[in-house]
Amino acid sequence: MISSRRTHFGHRRRLLVIPVLAAMVAASCGGGDDDDNASESAEVTQQAPATTAPSAEETASEQAPATTAAPAEEASSSSQGPVIETLPPETVPQPVKGGTLRYGLEADVDGLNPTTSALSAPGLMMANAVFDTLTATTADNKVVPFLAQSVDPATDDFKSWTLTLRPNITFQDGTPLNADAIIANFEAQRNDPLVGLAVRPFFPEENAIQKIDDMTVQFNLLDSNAYFPATISGQLGMVASPAWLEAAKADPTLNQQPIGTGPFKFDTRSLDSVTRFVRNDSWWNGDVYLDAVEFYPVPDSATRVDQMDGGELDALQTTDPESILALQDEKMPNIYDDSAAEQFAMLNTAAAPFDDIRARQALAWATPRQNYLDLIAQGVIRGANERFIPEDPYANPNVVQQSDDPGQAVDLANAYCAEKGTETNPITGDPTCSDGKINIQLSYSGPSVLQERRAEILDEGWSAAFNVSFNEVLEDEFIQQAALGQYNVNLWRQFEAEDPSADNVWLLCRTIGGISLNWPRYCDESRDALLMQAQATTDQNERIKLYQEAEQKINDAFTYIFLTHTAWMNAFAENVHGVCDRTSPEGVQLKCAVAGRTWFQTVWMDG
Repeated sequence: MISSRRTHFGHRRRLLVIPVLAAMVAASCGGGDDDDNASESAEVTQQAPATTAPSAEETASEQAPATTAAPAEEASSSSQGPVIETLPPETVPQPVKGGTLRYGLEADVDGLNPTTSALSAPGLMMANAVFDTLTATTADNKVVPFLAQSVDPATDDFKSWTLTLRPNITFQDGTPLNADAIIANFEAQRNDPLVGLAVRPFFPEENAIQKIDDMTVQFNLLDSNAYFPATISGQLGMVASPAWLEAAKADPTLNQQPIGTGPFKFDTRSLDSVTRFVRNDSWWNGDVYLDAVEFYPVPDSATRVDQMDGGELDALQTTDPESILALQDEKMPNIYDDSAAEQFAMLNTAAAPFDDIRARQALAWATPRQNYLDLIAQGVIRGANERFIPEDPYANPNVVQQSDDPGQAVDLANAYCAEKGTETNPITGDPTCSDGKINIQLSYSGPSVLQERRAEILDEGWSAAFNVSFNEVLEDEFIQQAALGQYNVNLWRQFEAEDPSADNVWLLCRTIGGISLNWPRYCDESRDALLMQAQATTDQNERIKLYQEAEQKINDAFTYIFLTHTAWMNAFAENVHGVCDRTSPEGVQLKCAVAGRTWFQTVWMDG
């Protein structure tokens, strides 16, 4: 068996999602989801700041298989490591070409352009087929070059980094991959109204990227970042054809027809129906086996499982505990990854009533946490108090999510309503209070039976001090509303970067604006100082101290009501092989799955 549970070079798994906005945006963003889960232990390894392609000897010594973590203290005994191949390795036949992999996703996305689109988990999954990234994360959580040949600090303070590309790579339209292409992608990301929010706050207006020669660029940051290579292993590191980017400016419909350097080429796309990619026979990094990969958005997880059982799908992603249990019972080959992201209620602090901490505290105390875990987690998911799982070195054991005290919630709501009850809730247009309770709107993505259940369970507790109305929204619109601050409280999934420094994009004061990636729109300069110090140091003990202090400040602000750690399951039909055979160009084993998304270049099917 091959396990996708992760070891960490600092944190439990985060990557960057500044992966851009995905990385950034949704991604990482979390956006909404239809499911959710938990459990993992961590082994700490130190990430080297420089990322340079290893020699053959170095590759052989570093290529350690993923390990299966012992169940965490709160984890259910049903939690298991992933099973990728059901046959012993010596009996698995050799890869063959052919076949179409039909993959069930939790949602569709607004587009597939990494410089303009809000790529949540499904979007990043589809993007993995057509785009390569500049760096990639190994099975033991190190960052290694992929499209890049090397990424090295150019200054001792880690504010400048030099990136050199591999030679002789072309995009699927024949355009060469060179320094000009990297600059074109960077500038497209920086200038986009949404994706640019993950770029502009971290780079100077001038000389943010400089061409050194035809194959080399230098990135110049505003702040020291010893973990910069991790930020270009996701959406920010996906490189698109500059000719296509230019054409898409004139014709935005081309955003649905991506062109990258990846193992598959775009074929057809019908929004909310099916997106199809076909094999790129001239891929630069080896053989590609599948004829095609087709992605089907199926928002309801139970329906996804039914379609898998019925032979309509060959693979699926889910975080729904009932679906995970069903797939485990069926002994379906799977990757079980419970290390990526948290599920929480997210509060908009820029609008009444949650611009007042008393209202935020009241909602936390009214949250029926134990009932939520009993009815939603079902022994598969464990509760979350913060961004880090308990085994993570950065977890703060003193941080406890307030909940399950309706009496305190009522007292706080009474105090709030006595002072501000006649003000207007700008999201609903209603008074902030009526009948002695605070009026709020709870938004979530759908349609999804699980999301509705979550909302109903939370409302049972919140109703002690709140009048709650529901707002179910399609995922792409849901993310846009969050970015624009058009919500009171959202059900949200986020914080999945391989290194926690990459999650700063969601937290810093500088990412608040008319369109915001700091979704709660809450500014705490003292918290920001801790986060920036943590990304600047390579002293692991110092990083631990800084992140633990930052987690306490996040808890004290009541901007997130943490509910559970998310567990992703990617399940596969018995005839699907090679999911975990992905390697870097130097042969280093790379991760099978990250936050519910997998890769396809080594996947093959028999029968």
